[in-house]
Amino acid sequence: MAIIVRLDLVLVQRKVRSNDLARAIGITPSNLSLLKSGKVKGVKFETLDAICEYLECQPGDILEHVPNKTSKKGARRSA
Repeated sequence: MAIIVRLDLVLVQRKVRSNDLARAIGITPSNLSLLKSGKVKGVKFETLDAICEYLECQPGDILEHVPNKTSKKGARRSA
């Protein structure tokens, strides 16, 4: 997948522990760990909003798009 999760980096920059973030936004530490590792297929906007509010950051600070080298330019998947 071409989406990279940079949540661990933002946590380090903000000096916030994962357990503190999980408790503050109302998700389990194990679900936060899955999100940090990029092993989830999606994230609710509500959760992303809570993370950004708590960490005082933007979604782009947490998520990064890295194009696949094999994907064709302009090719899109239907939603």
